[in-house]
Amino acid sequence: MKTSTPSIHPQTKIGAVALTIGNLERSLAFYQANLGFQLHRRAENIAHLGAGGPDLLLLHEQPGAPRPGPRSTGLYHFAILVPSRRHLAQSLRQLAANRTPLQGFADHLVSEAIYLADPDGIGIEIYRDRPRHEWPYEQGKLQMATDPLDLDGLLAEAPPATAPRPGLDPATTIGHVHLRVSHLPETEQFYRDLLGLELVTRYGAMASFFAAGGYHHHIGTNTWAGVGAPPPPAGAIGLRWYSLDLPDEASLAQLRRRLEEAGIPITPTADGLYLRDPAGNGIIVRST
Repeated sequence: MKTSTPSIHPQTKIGAVALTIGNLERSLAFYQANLGFQLHRRAENIAHLGAGGPDLLLLHEQPGAPRPGPRSTGLYHFAILVPSRRHLAQSLRQLAANRTPLQGFADHLVSEAIYLADPDGIGIEIYRDRPRHEWPYEQGKLQMATDPLDLDGLLAEAPPATAPRPGLDPATTIGHVHLRVSHLPETEQFYRDLLGLELVTRYGAMASFFAAGGYHHHIGTNTWAGVGAPPPPAGAIGLRWYSLDLPDEASLAQLRRRLEEAGIPITPTADGLYLRDPAGNGIIVRST
């Protein structure tokens, strides 16, 4: 790989996440009723969901798909970014109304987050960003933490319990993905030195976070499943790919040249250019 550090277009973002799930009817019921997604279209064993705009989530049914082991690479969670604190409060109220088991809450200084899992155990974060001018910096470095979330303050912003429960706001996006990887040095080389994302911060020696355009992170990576963790079994529950959306064809062509020069295998698909990171996590790079 190149040793220089290129820069990806600052408007690059996460577009969609494609998942393998075990039962499509069960997952559709969960993602629509509990999280507020809309079913955009469905063809046989694949469903496309979103908030009324672009597809955000693709569910691929594979009955009998094995669950990945606890010590494997793959998806740690994908993160649904809602446009405001009121929308996050609305999501929390909807989860409570559907008696959805929750796994945790956090104030990350730059954002506020709710954590849960879908029926197949796939990790999900729902969060809202604080305005960028409120993000804390220390000696030029963005500061993030895992502090307790002010649940009372959050719920105070929710619509009345008697109000109709709308779905996700059309401005909802996939804000980031967090991945389990095998080795951080080669992960950093791939995402920073090849793709051109900024290495925003490290958490000790076991997690690194990358972003474009000064965001707090579009991609999180960790070795919490163990350094050298193997990929999950073929066809396992979890991540098929996530998309890295570039704003124009010129930026995509530039990235493709870097990938080809580095010898990274690329497969053109209907969704874009498919490749894998060093841990085997699938990525679609495309222009929007």
